[in-house]
Amino acid sequence: MNKTDILSLLSGELLEEDIELTLAELCRVCQLPAERVFELVDEGVVDPLGREPNQWRFQGISIRRVRCVQRLEQDLGVNIAGAALALDLLEELDQLRARLRRLEG
Repeated sequence: MNKTDILSLLSGELLEEDIELTLAELCRVCQLPAERVFELVDEGVVDPLGREPNQWRFQGISIRRVRCVQRLEQDLGVNIAGAALALDLLEELDQLRARLRRLEG
């Protein structure tokens, strides 16, 4: 990933699922230490491709998920497990709303 891609990710313009980031890139974009990403992986917030951390690749959507968890923790004081659950429920709600729009339209 080049510097322009990283800057686009930082500005929130490039969150495509076909974008893949390394652990280091995800840490840099989300301003997190690797240990924090390990915790997010353990809680199921993000799901890396690859077996070992040095092989991990994260889809672009991982940035949105990490940032959402960060906001839930900072703004509401939710712990990581609670934030992961809330994130899953928010995504399910978005899917249901999209389905409802398709059915109504």
